Order: sequence, then C-alpha cells, then structure tokens
Amino acid sequence: MSFYVTTPIYYVNAAPHLGHAYTTIAADVMARHHRQRGEEVFFLTGTDEHGEPVADAAHALGVEPQELADRNAERFRALAPQLHASNDFFIRTTDAQHEATVQRVLELVRENGYVYMGTYEGWYCPRCADFKAEAEIDAGNLCPIHHVQLTREQEDNYFFKLSAFQQRLEALYDEREDFVAPRTRYNEALSFIRSGLRDVPLTRHKLTWGVQVPWDPEHVFYVWFDALLNYYSALSYAGESDRTQTFWPADYHLIGKDILRFHAVYWPALLMAAELELPRHVFVHGFLLMDGEKMSKSLGNVLDPFAVIERYGADALRFYLLRDVPFGQDGSVSTASFELRYESELANELGNLASRTIAMVHRYRDGAVPAAELDPQLDADFAGLREEVEWLIDRAELTGALEVIWQRVRRLNRYVEESAPWQLAKDPGRADELDGVLCTLVGGLRVLGVLLTPYLPVSAERLLAALGAEGRSLDGARWQAAPAGAQPIGQLESLFPKSR
Repeated sequence: MSFYVTTPIYYVNAAPHLGHAYTTIAADVMARHHRQRGEEVFFLTGTDEHGEPVADAAHALGVEPQELADRNAERFRALAPQLHASNDFFIRTTDAQHEATVQRVLELVRENGYVYMGTYEGWYCPRCADFKAEAEIDAGNLCPIHHVQLTREQEDNYFFKLSAFQQRLEALYDEREDFVAPRTRYNEALSFIRSGLRDVPLTRHKLTWGVQVPWDPEHVFYVWFDALLNYYSALSYAGESDRTQTFWPADYHLIGKDILRFHAVYWPALLMAAELELPRHVFVHGFLLMDGEKMSKSLGNVLDPFAVIERYGADALRFYLLRDVPFGQDGSVSTASFELRYESELANELGNLASRTIAMVHRYRDGAVPAAELDPQLDADFAGLREEVEWLIDRAELTGALEVIWQRVRRLNRYVEESAPWQLAKDPGRADELDGVLCTLVGGLRVLGVLLTPYLPVSAERLLAALGAEGRSLDGARWQAAPAGAQPIGQLESLFPKSR
C-alpha cells in the first residue's frame, strides 16, 4: 500500500505565517499515521515562485525575482522541521526538473487540442494572480480576499479549453461524491461548474517571470497552471528513481478554501486534457481567523508560529491548531485559547496522567509494571479505538480523530479517581487489585501514546520510551492483555510544564 499527501505550495512573495503551518501540520499528521499502518508514504510540500506577485514584491525591494524567491523559499523550508513535519521532499517551482515537466505536460495538452490563441479582458487581482468573475467582486471593485482595487486588463494569451470539460467534470462529481470534501466545498465547486465553464488564460504575455512556453517564447505559463503541476512533477525527481508509478495519483491534496476553484475545477480538467489520472481526494480546510479576518501576510494580522514554538514547543502548536479549530471549518485563534488548551488539556489531562501513572509504578512497584490483566471495565472504552481513528483519518477528519483519542485520555483520568490506587496501596491484601490498576493505566497510556504520535511526535515518543513500549506501529494501539512478566518503566520529566 502507498499513500501520497500534499500541501499547497506556498507563495514566496512574503514570509511564512501560521496559516502555512496549519496545512503542513495537518498533512504531517496524515503522513505519520499512514506510516504507522506500514504503508509507503510520500509527503510533499514546497514553494510556488513564479508570477506577478513575486515579480512585483521583488521589484518593490529592489531585487530580482529569483533572489526574493531564494530568500523566502529557505524560510519556508526551515518552517517544516521546526513544526516536526516529516515531508519527504520540498519542491520549488524554479527547479529545472519541474519547469521541464510543466513544458512537457502543457505541450501535450496543446497537442491534444485544448489550447488556442485569444484575447482576454477582465478584472484582475495582482495579489491573487487571478482574474475575478463579476459575481466575485466586492463593492467598490475590490478583491474579496485581499480588499485591494482590481485592475481592468486586456491581453493576448493562449487559452485552455476549460469549457470542453463541462460534462466530464459534472460526471466526475456525480460519480465521486468524496472527490472534494467537506460537503460544503463539494457543493461550492459543483455549483461553479454548473454555472457554465469559460475558457481561461493558460499563458501571460506581459510577464517574463515564469516558465517559458516552448512553442512561443514570448509567453510564460500562467502561474496557476505551473503551480498545480508540482504535485505531479515532484515524483519524477524527488528521489534516486522516478516515483510516479508508486504514488500517482495523490490520495489527498490539502488546500485552503481560497484556492478551491483551481484545485477542484481547473486541476482535474487539466489532468483530463493531459490524459493523466485524477487525484483521489481534495480536502479543503477553512481559514484561521483573528478579529474576523483571514490570517494574511497581506493584511498584517499574522500570529507568528515561531514565537509559539519557541515558548511552548511545536507539539503544543500542532495540538492546538487541530484541536481548537475543526479541520475543514473556519476558526478563530488567539493566545488566550491556546494557553487554555495547553494548561487544561496538555498539562492537566495528558501530562498529569502520564506523570501520576509513572510515579505510582515507581512508588508502589519499584519501577516495574506488574504482570496483570487489563481491567475489563475499560474494554468498551478502548475496543475498536484504533479502527475508529483510522476511519476518521481516512476522511481527513483530523479533529474528530483527535477528539475520540482525547475522550480516552479523560476516561483514564476518571479511572485513576475511581480506582484510587493510593488507597489500594495501603492494604497489602489488595495488592492484586493494585497490580491490575497500574497495568491498566500503563496499557491505556501505551495505546494513547501510539495514537497520539502523529499529533504529538516528540511528546508521544518521550512517553512511549518511558513506558518501555516497543514499536510505534498501529499494532501497538490495540487494547489487549499486557505481556507477561515485569516490565521496567523509566523516568519521565513533565511532558508539558506549566511554568512558561
């Protein structure tokens, strides 16, 4: 089995912010989970470096576009390891191999009869690098995303015959109702298709910063078509050998809702035109909101993920973003809600549970887990948990999967209070009961540690190492009898210290 997940490639006209971290973390959770299943995984992220916004930002700084792209691409490349993201490759659209693939595929689209020369006139947002339909324009002739004045532009371009794929796209959505998720985004994309597709520019004549059109060197490819092909091109040169046969098509493209039309309409049509297989799923997450606005480098209301990581660690950021904001919906974020989640759930619920359990094993059983049966009263709570988590993550319901795991964190905390091991320890005649309680707590924590590894890779690894757990595959997440014989338990410093 193989699994291929992508983030959008991030635009290099400015520096990374929390919105970029959000998508990268989500993709990493999926990649890590599928590796735990024993699958061969490819996780791709990278940077989108061509187009007018990069050229304009570079000229404003008095540098060449390539220099700005190089500078900011390194900042995005540095973001991934700080988030503990386990991406297998970082693509840049200025890579020579990518550019060659773009030229080859789009030449094929032309040979297949889906490209022609024409004149385009419309309202254009230089920050989106996109022409806007009349229905999309805000009052005052503003871009609905960036709130900047749109400009009226006319240009001779080569066009992509998007309209030729009207019926095929409608059939795709009819046959594969899980092609785009959540359902609201599926409906949005289908509504756009049913409204009637118009042909769209494939090239730009006024720009030089882009991938040169092989059949007409005075044009460069429109940045969006160049960018979309990264998901396909990367597989051909990301390793020592071509990985396209192993991983194509992608299992999941994770994107933000502002680029829905490109990924849910233009992208499948382009692949059809090139006679390439379509991705299995496009999952559209919402915006992270502050003061009612999308977090945006353009608007300046950006919460710096690096400051959060420096103070609390990457695991805390990963947990907060997928716990506080239901994945697939818009959600407000703030330092206050972050600190509340950190204190109440990470420190008090999980951290305290782990510390108390390990301390009691050392205090009452000299640091060795006794051989005992797991308490059957927890069977119903843990039976089928692994399968439920798999089912949810298969649907990119990352917040839902984390919730069902966390329900068991809270269940174990209640079990500590119900069983009161400190009371059992006072009565030598109840030693067997104490053994069972301690074994159950350690067994439960091992299950939770394995399932939380994709979300909290560093903290879960520390917990599992202290518990003496062997292996990190999902086989370790099954609720089962503890192995016979005493198992040594290590020491564990606080997973989530409260004094920050």
